[in-house]
Amino acid sequence: MIDPIKKDATQRMLKCLDALKTAFSKLRTGRANAGLLDHVLVDYYGSDVPLSQVASVVVEDARTIAISPWEKQMTGPIEKAILKSDLGLTPNTAGQSIRIILPPLTEERRKDLVKVVKNETEGARVAIRGARRDAMQAVKDLLKSKQISENDEKRAEADIQKLTDLHIAKAEELMAVKEKELMSM
Repeated sequence: MIDPIKKDATQRMLKCLDALKTAFSKLRTGRANAGLLDHVLVDYYGSDVPLSQVASVVVEDARTIAISPWEKQMTGPIEKAILKSDLGLTPNTAGQSIRIILPPLTEERRKDLVKVVKNETEGARVAIRGARRDAMQAVKDLLKSKQISENDEKRAEADIQKLTDLHIAKAEELMAVKEKELMSM
């Protein structure tokens, strides 16, 4: 009775952490990261597809990302897609190869990004607590319908709270790692 509720809550909390990791991967740090371009969509013969499906994306060094389109005619659309993205990056094209050189972040921009990281983490915390609330309500509904005892309810609520605390701690850990990454040169 209670195990499916706990399992569902755990899955929802893990999805919240995955969404947080995805949001963090889109934040540009001073270092080049191929994941930075994961959400860039390229117009490929009338349909939008992820950049990784039309070109290989490779990190050349700490500040350079190299993009090699698989088809010659895709160089222009890839360039346009990168310029159109919210990353604020300028691609440099040399023949069929595209290079993106990441400029170093200013101290002010780093602090702004740390604020964004904290806001994203708070959003994840709220979502995790929402999953807890739903699980607690499901347990209360089982108690009302007399499918479980009060002792079972108390135990289940304690277990759900432990799950919540664990996932919020993981979100905090992710935030600390990303903050450290942003503030280091």
